[in-house]
Amino acid sequence: MLKPLPDYPWDAMAPYAKRAAEHPDGIVDLSIGSPVDPTPDLVRQALAEATDAHAYPTTVGTAKLREAIVSWFERRRGVSGLGVDGVLPTIGSKEFVAWAAFMLGVGEGDVVVYPRAAYPTYAIGAAIAGATPLASDTPDEWPESTKLVWLNSPGNPDGRVLNADALASRVRRARELGAIVISDECYAELGWDSPWDKEPIPSVLDSRVTGGDNTGILAAYSLSKQSNLAGYRAAFVAGDEALIAKLLVIRKHAGMMLPAPVQAAMVAALGDDEHVAQQKEIYRARRDVLLPALQDAGFALSGSEAGLYLWLSEGVDAWQSIDRLADLGILAGPGHFYGDNSGTHVRVSLTASDERISAAAARLRA
Repeated sequence: MLKPLPDYPWDAMAPYAKRAAEHPDGIVDLSIGSPVDPTPDLVRQALAEATDAHAYPTTVGTAKLREAIVSWFERRRGVSGLGVDGVLPTIGSKEFVAWAAFMLGVGEGDVVVYPRAAYPTYAIGAAIAGATPLASDTPDEWPESTKLVWLNSPGNPDGRVLNADALASRVRRARELGAIVISDECYAELGWDSPWDKEPIPSVLDSRVTGGDNTGILAAYSLSKQSNLAGYRAAFVAGDEALIAKLLVIRKHAGMMLPAPVQAAMVAALGDDEHVAQQKEIYRARRDVLLPALQDAGFALSGSEAGLYLWLSEGVDAWQSIDRLADLGILAGPGHFYGDNSGTHVRVSLTASDERISAAAARLRA
């Protein structure tokens, strides 16, 4: 039986959102991180051309989509040797994160490991499965009962990147324990600081990490951020073919299939690198405006070498910072939402228009 889950954390932000919205120049919402820029024309065109979707879509994905995912992994992530039987589309990445432990047979008495500063859905997924959540970045402390390890690189909220050696050490420990590793890599196209401003952020499926063997390893990815497809719920998982087959059977029974027009749109998005580069430059420009203003206002940056967020602290409880920002009409996310070790940090998203980002910077400096 599914045990009671905690309240949805963002509901606690309602009074701060109300106050921020009362600012004479309007709210600058830098909280959840929902894209504000247009979906690329080529993606929208592909969707439009596929709207005669009279038949049920395939859960496993069309041949074109599976081939596009394989090609993308090789071209953009440096992952070779992946076959079409090792990929599977998902209805956005959040549903996969929430249900993966349950679908993979993790349950009572098992431990699910995830990062200390983490997206809360990893712990919710452990709760859904009846397993024990453990926030840990130290492989040596993972217990023998560990059955699933979540990695997140670049991290949400802290923007940290695990290099190939760091990923490999975590995979080695998981294999010693007989645990599955799933790496959430949804922000991998958004590297800012050296060396990630010039070289690709490594995937857990990189041969330097796996030793050429994907057994027990999966990578999850979403097109929400790189292609502004959050409203399409366009994502996928790849890696160990046996694990993919297990997930596929369950998802077939549960009717968890991606609409055919969305699958066609994903093929277009995965095949075009130019719009991704353009979107990255848009976020880079916003980051260059917002970060110095936050620093001038007394916030210190932690990590954030990649990803869609700035992870900041002014050395006080995060709710005090959220309160201060709300008075300026700025809404951010309190570190309390991202783990017991993050209570003095706030997460600030880059997903606001250029005008709103500039308004936030001006308010912070004023």
